[in-house]
Amino acid sequence: MEQNPETLEKLRVPALDEILGSKFLVLDDGFIRVVDYMGSDESIVQAARVSYGKGTKKVSEDRGLIRYLMRHHHTTPFEMCEIKLHIRVPMDTWRQWIRHRTANVNEYSTRYSIAIDASQKTKTGEWRIQAKDNKQGSEGFFPEEIGSKLTEREAELQNFAKEIYMERLSLGVAREQARKDLPLSTYTEAYWKIDLQNLFHFLALRMESHAQFEIRTYANVIGSQIVRRWCPIAWEAFLDYRINSLSFSAQETEILKQIYAGNKNEAVKLADGFGWIKIIDKRFAKNIERMEFEEKLEILGIEKPWE
Repeated sequence: MEQNPETLEKLRVPALDEILGSKFLVLDDGFIRVVDYMGSDESIVQAARVSYGKGTKKVSEDRGLIRYLMRHHHTTPFEMCEIKLHIRVPMDTWRQWIRHRTANVNEYSTRYSIAIDASQKTKTGEWRIQAKDNKQGSEGFFPEEIGSKLTEREAELQNFAKEIYMERLSLGVAREQARKDLPLSTYTEAYWKIDLQNLFHFLALRMESHAQFEIRTYANVIGSQIVRRWCPIAWEAFLDYRINSLSFSAQETEILKQIYAGNKNEAVKLADGFGWIKIIDKRFAKNIERMEFEEKLEILGIEKPWE
């Protein structure tokens, strides 16, 4: 047994301690709050440097090291930080959330307890129109007069579902069966514990502009209100190298070379050879790779060579 054990203190993050247990409200009746956490930016640095071996000199500042790790996809040091959140979220949004199978989860049970008496409600100006070119996305909103009717019918449906559910319970129907017709707008709650690396993966997908609005709202709160306080250096690096950066495929790089060389015709030939360009009824046919590349060109202020 070690005669003189080293005394270690739990790493604390004052900025996160200030909001521990506080609810950040999301949507109309949802929330997120931090229950507990382990680690900090210092933990990431500590884990990265342990592999250097004793006696190795410190070759960079903490910020530089964390940014290097993020930039070069050295992910394991970020796994040394964990956080536990208590969330209230609509069931349809929770279905997307739970697809991330890299967390420890314990959800409110409507088999054991009566369902939470709250459903997500949609304001009259928030009804989205189905996108024509994206089967899982939306574009634009319905006018208020249509939205008003949709909101009215939504309330009728939710109230009727609640009435039927409570009627079943009052008659003694088992909770596990009485719940089966509850709408997906019903709120559920869960404890969700995840390490920082997998949380960053979750945020990269769910903060993305094409993610569904509801889960994107939760992701933005987690990132900007919680992770920013918890591991500010890692958060900064995540924004710089994951969220606000651009990456280019081999095909995109070849086209960019031609564009910068002033060879627009060659760039178009390359795109055509990649199968990106097809004209139907005098319009470009939908091609996801080309459209994603066009978004990057727009960010860079570069004209599309095929226009």
